[in-house]
This record gives sequence, structure tokens and C-alpha cells, in this order.
Amino acid sequence: MSILELADFAAALPERGRLLGLDLGEKTIGLAVSDRDRSLASPLETLRRGKFRKDAEALAAIIAEREVAGLVLGLPVNMDGSEGPRCQSTRQFARNLEREAGMTLPVAVWDERLSTAAVQRLLIDEADMTRARRAEVVDKMAAAYILQGALDALAEVRRTRPEG
Repeated sequence: MSILELADFAAALPERGRLLGLDLGEKTIGLAVSDRDRSLASPLETLRRGKFRKDAEALAAIIAEREVAGLVLGLPVNMDGSEGPRCQSTRQFARNLEREAGMTLPVAVWDERLSTAAVQRLLIDEADMTRARRAEVVDKMAAAYILQGALDALAEVRRTRPEG
């Protein structure tokens, strides 16, 4: 399971099937899932991170239950576009899913710059949520924000792909 560019990711996916979006934090993993037609991302849940094996088992159960066809991992690119240690950690997490957990789904990464900040703003400005409530939902909402960006880009790839 190598991390694919978006066009290759789109080509590796079946015609229909859900995608699972992951916002990897140090303490939590925010999860979001798409519909089978890959048009809408919905927040799913937030996993408290533990040992990798436990995290991988929890993800495998969700993947099986939701019939997930591919994974989109938020890539924490620096504001200047460079990749730092957190990007390396995200890429390593994807490699470990294959190497240590045997997952073979197609994987893509999506630039997550400002996703948490955008979600925080939305929750404060539009939803008028308390700080405690925001802390409970921000990771899965950020995962949905990331996944929706990837879904929109995938839709554009499908629209512009030459008919074969």
C-alpha cells in the first residue's frame, strides 16, 4: 500500500464505495466517512490513540463495518508548503498499516493546512459551541473537512478524466 497521488488513487478505487478520512493527532485520530458515491463526508468518531496495534485493530473494524474502499489521511503540511516531522509521521502511519496490520486499501494524503482552525471557527461562529463541546468534536469534524476536500478533488478528477 503505497501512498498514491490523487489521480492514481481515483483509478485504484472501485466505481462506488466509502472512503474513510483520518485526522491523525498525537493523542487522537479523528474519523470521517463518505457516502458510497463519494460526494459527502460526515464526521464519524474520535479514537483515543494507544499502541499502534490497538489503533490498527480499531480502524480495521470500522473499515470492515463501513465497507470502506480507501483511506484519505490528512497531511499536516507546513504553512510554507514544506513537509516536516508530522508529515513523515503520517506517511509512516500509512506504511505501518500495511506492514504491521496487513491493510491493502488504496491510500491518499490530503493537505490539511488550516483544517482544524477552519473547523474551530465554524464551531465558535456558527454553532456557538462551548470550549468543552468543541474539544469533543473538533477532531472528527476536521477529518470530515479533510475528507470533503479530497472528495471534491476526486470529483474533479472524474469529470476531467478522458473516457477510455
